[in-house]
Amino acid sequence: MNRLLPAPWLSLALFAGWLLLTRTFSLGQAVLGLIAAIAIPLLLAPLRPRPRPMKRPLVLLRLILCVGRDVVRSGLQVAAGVARARSRPPRGSFVVVPLELRDAHALAALAMITAVIPGSVWSELAADRSALMIHVFDLDDEAAYIAHFKADYERPLKEIFE
Repeated sequence: MNRLLPAPWLSLALFAGWLLLTRTFSLGQAVLGLIAAIAIPLLLAPLRPRPRPMKRPLVLLRLILCVGRDVVRSGLQVAAGVARARSRPPRGSFVVVPLELRDAHALAALAMITAVIPGSVWSELAADRSALMIHVFDLDDEAAYIAHFKADYERPLKEIFE
């Protein structure tokens, strides 16, 4: 079964997504969705990382809630910064965050988190993965930003992936 469906959850999601996108449940669309749900994971299997058991699911849940909170908070801060840009322009700055993370999957998750948070952009990762450069829309205190980034994002990812 694993040879035919190397990622059963992905296959199920692809099949359901296919049917939702076509907005119909005809036999032909179900067959095409089934073909896509089987073929795509088989073709992409060499690119998928080896599955590992889930470590620390409560830390993951806490990280998701923290990112959600920060998305809302940062969105409001960026909106306020744009609204008052004439009277007080935002102090955009590049920040270099030293990293302890080395796992490729954890760094990918960190990149997604950084991309989702309004006002922050992942700019560059050092070749040895020891530091990350982020552009921040409006920065008051660089040390506080780095401490927040490491405590709220890097530390939980380290617990989950390493």
